[in-house]
Amino acid sequence: MTPQRILQHLDTGQLWPHAPGQSTGLDVPAAYQQALAVRALRVARGERPCGFKIGFTNRNIWPRYDVFAPIWGTVYDSTLTLCEGQASLSLAGTCQPRIEPEAVFGMRATPAADASPDQLFDAIDWVAPGFEIVQSHLPNWKFQAPDTIADGALHARLLVGQRVPVRELATNASQLHALLAGATVTLSRGGAAVEHGCGANVLDGPLAALRHFLQELRGIPTAPELLPGDVVTTGTWTDAWPVQAGEQWAAEFTAPLSRLVVEFR
Repeated sequence: MTPQRILQHLDTGQLWPHAPGQSTGLDVPAAYQQALAVRALRVARGERPCGFKIGFTNRNIWPRYDVFAPIWGTVYDSTLTLCEGQASLSLAGTCQPRIEPEAVFGMRATPAADASPDQLFDAIDWVAPGFEIVQSHLPNWKFQAPDTIADGALHARLLVGQRVPVRELATNASQLHALLAGATVTLSRGGAAVEHGCGANVLDGPLAALRHFLQELRGIPTAPELLPGDVVTTGTWTDAWPVQAGEQWAAEFTAPLSRLVVEFR
């Protein structure tokens, strides 16, 4: 599939007729180049990249989806919503959408190359609870890792809740890591709990996931840089749950993250 065809399916929410590399044997490096070509098309038509998503950081779900390493993709101004704890999101144009409760970072600076944990801490502005709405354009969420990368790392929407400056929570990386890795979440639909999770599920903690992402990002010479003001969502603390219009979902995070509620339309 060409980048233009992939973008068409992203816009319409239609399933792909086949995997992008079905006839060419697409591998992970080639899939990132295809995803970056789609990004260039989106930028050319006026969308603004404003950060990244990291996917498959939760090792518990790797066997379920047959993907055994993290991936990353772009978040756009057209897919990002900021709120103070509750919002309404449209699912129009999404394909088999699912919800994921996550921790989201906001960057104050571009981290140094091979940044130490404390250098990475210095580059972070805030942390917040988030819901990423993910999607798959292959039937029944059956795919290989390169398919998920070409599919925009499965990103559809990102809702970011109450943002807290990290320097109000910790004085160094070790303290922030401990706080976020030790936090828990209860994900509920219509007031009924569906799953519990914790920050340690994502590569042992969201800060560790962010550091891993930077190494992966800089391993691709043509990849864009992480910039001041960018957001990075660091991976789901639970499984990804199917959602539909008319539902209300809530994530009850423990400190330092706050409650987040979304209604789908």
